[in-house]
Amino acid sequence: MNEILLGTDGLNLNQLAAIARFGARVGLTLESINAIVKARDVVDSWIREGKIIYGITTGFGALSDRIISAADTSQLQQNILMSHAAGVGDTLDEATVRAVIALRVNDMARGNSGIGLEAVELLIELLNRGVCPVVPEKGSVGASGDLAPLAHLALVLIGSGEAFCQGHRLPGDVALSRSGLRPVQLRAAEGLALVNGTQVSCAIGALALIDSLRLSRTADIAASMSLEVLMGSRTEFDRRIHRLRPHPGQISAADNMERITRNSEIVSSHKDCSRIQDAYTLRCSPQVHGAGKDAIRYAKGVLEIEMNSSTNNPLILAETREFLLGGNFHGQPLALALDFLCMAVSEFANISERRIERLVNPQLSGLPAFLVKNGGLNSGFMIAQYTAAALVSENKTLSHPACVDSIPTSANKEDHVSMSPISARKLREVVKNTEYVIAIELLCAAQAMDLFTNLRPGEGTRAAYAVIRGAVPHLEEDRVLAKDIETLTGLVKSGEILKAVENAVGPLG
Repeated sequence: MNEILLGTDGLNLNQLAAIARFGARVGLTLESINAIVKARDVVDSWIREGKIIYGITTGFGALSDRIISAADTSQLQQNILMSHAAGVGDTLDEATVRAVIALRVNDMARGNSGIGLEAVELLIELLNRGVCPVVPEKGSVGASGDLAPLAHLALVLIGSGEAFCQGHRLPGDVALSRSGLRPVQLRAAEGLALVNGTQVSCAIGALALIDSLRLSRTADIAASMSLEVLMGSRTEFDRRIHRLRPHPGQISAADNMERITRNSEIVSSHKDCSRIQDAYTLRCSPQVHGAGKDAIRYAKGVLEIEMNSSTNNPLILAETREFLLGGNFHGQPLALALDFLCMAVSEFANISERRIERLVNPQLSGLPAFLVKNGGLNSGFMIAQYTAAALVSENKTLSHPACVDSIPTSANKEDHVSMSPISARKLREVVKNTEYVIAIELLCAAQAMDLFTNLRPGEGTRAAYAVIRGAVPHLEEDRVLAKDIETLTGLVKSGEILKAVENAVGPLG
């Protein structure tokens, strides 16, 4: 895998995923190296001049009126890491921590933080040598940056904290030593530069967004399979309908589902049936799925800007030898976008669960009760629908926006905070829950499709069905369904079903 160079050109979502999930190596562009060195030289000159600069020669937050002597500036930077490492809860997974490091380096690569090249290069070596700092996921309010989790991450750079290395959880200094690395001695501004940013919120949100992009297209596949076996109509995908209400996501969803169900003998077999219109979960699926796609598009735009922004305070402008005090560390843009995305992904699960109910309910489907023979002796997919209902209900609770809350911190100096990491973690859980729900719909739809033995499904649904049946057999009589659900969820997560369908009908939007 080619090395990904971070600099001022911008990092995209595919590159972030390659670093976070697939171990891509990272480096700095020459332009970025020069920018970092130049900004650091300016900071060093200010220290020699005795300039009073927030966080560099002063305390932090409500203690910013305390002047720090030149002799104590290094200790100040170590102290901020130790005092701010107050996180609690489960540790972030390795992929998320790698994404955080990549985003933090990408921010510093712009040359606005004042950090020295040695510290940035050590962060890069953590990625390239597989050293993963132990980072508790709770404790940030998403303003003044994600202070607590970033402090835990940065402790490893000074040989403190903990890190996973070579399959073991080790003290930070031991992890560095085993990887052939040495800790850095922090200089003025560097401790603050390491903790002052939105990268934890952004990393969790960006990885969840990547999963949401795949999930939105997989939801179209599941809905298409359900529509076929529930004897729905393809009329609702007619392009003329959606041109008259031209939301981009709606048009995309309808186009996807039209192509997925194309040449379906199941759909064409009931063109003269007596049903006037389909239920909303079928007929309005392009509108509901499409609105979710538009929300994803909005969130993607916000995250791509945030990934390639300078979020420190102060911001160093080396060209003009100025520093600016501001609030780019405030996570409000992320919090709003991630809460919106959380609600959108919840709706994919919400409408999917209602289609699952139609599939297992003989009064709505005309199919055998709970999609199994010998009902009574066998319960079939009865409890799979319960599981989907439980996950959907949990999603509704998680979809309450975190961004509308604020608790003042730092003796009311930081009197409005974003709660963006909470927005991001809620989104992550909603995406996981929704992957399970979509997997259950795919299981049920494939089971129902087995009943149409003499009729060929649509081009895309046929491809999806083949992947499903390649991994999970038809349910002839009751068996433990948990394993089947996990297997299908794995196919949803990996994109294997999506890839097969796109190979059959072309890229989905």
